[in-house]
Amino acid sequence: MKQFTNTILMIEPIDFRFNEETAVNNYFQNQTEEKNETVQEKALAEFNAMVTKLREHGVKVITLKDTFEPHTPDSIFPNNWISFHENGMIALYPMFAQNRREERREDEVLELLDKNGFEAEEIMDYTDAENDEIFLEGTGSIILDRENKLAYAAISPRTDEELFIEFCEDFEYTPVIFEANQTVGDERMPIYHTNVMMCVADQYAVICLDTIDDKSEKKQVVSSLKESGKDIIDITEEQMNQFAGNMLQVGGIGTSKFLVMSQTAYDSLTQEQIQKIEKYNPIISVDISTIEKLGGGSARCMMAEVFLPKN
Repeated sequence: MKQFTNTILMIEPIDFRFNEETAVNNYFQNQTEEKNETVQEKALAEFNAMVTKLREHGVKVITLKDTFEPHTPDSIFPNNWISFHENGMIALYPMFAQNRREERREDEVLELLDKNGFEAEEIMDYTDAENDEIFLEGTGSIILDRENKLAYAAISPRTDEELFIEFCEDFEYTPVIFEANQTVGDERMPIYHTNVMMCVADQYAVICLDTIDDKSEKKQVVSSLKESGKDIIDITEEQMNQFAGNMLQVGGIGTSKFLVMSQTAYDSLTQEQIQKIEKYNPIISVDISTIEKLGGGSARCMMAEVFLPKN
């Protein structure tokens, strides 16, 4: 089982903008004075440039265009509502923001993947949990170490502990549970998604250990990473705020692999950190500053990995 795939699903934005519903607990989002049309133009240009760059490196990018109705400002982040697994299973996840629930277009996505030669066996649908205000936002909430069958989750209003454990039982992963906080004003507040503070690749992990305030939890996460053979590349909270934790390892042609991150994230890294990463794989950095600023998510959030078997 591989940690990374060379096939990625991305959703092309049609009306991207700041989402008030998610901003209540996503402290990475920033409002702008720009007109919605300008924001959409910029976001689309960033999206297209990212798709082009990934394809130039041999990554297979399958794109689906968003729709005007219903209006879903965050559809550019599909990894929160769906995930695709090696055993042919697909998971659908309960979402915190009501206007994000409209993003789920599993029928169209499955049809598109089928056309591209992928086969889905079974859908695990957790979306009923929304009725009880229980949420688990896909690979935003859950960081999978697929090779070692470990799943990491920082508990937050968008990542429910019990539902996470249920997911781990269904997909046969061992859960690693902790709390991760960021400083907002003078307060320590829960980080909305685990994938902004950590990224697990095949031989290493990029993680902001400073966000795990509880010493025993921090120790548990570190030992879990070390025991599974990961070289830990620690980032600061300041770097995390520049999306340096929101990265994804992808495959290219043959055995090639890359770490995808935003230009903002790349610019925040030290030479030493870059060298550590590049010891394992080259970096692909993309300028998605409009998407990051308004959406509060970065490169990793834009890519839903396709691990399904070929039909």
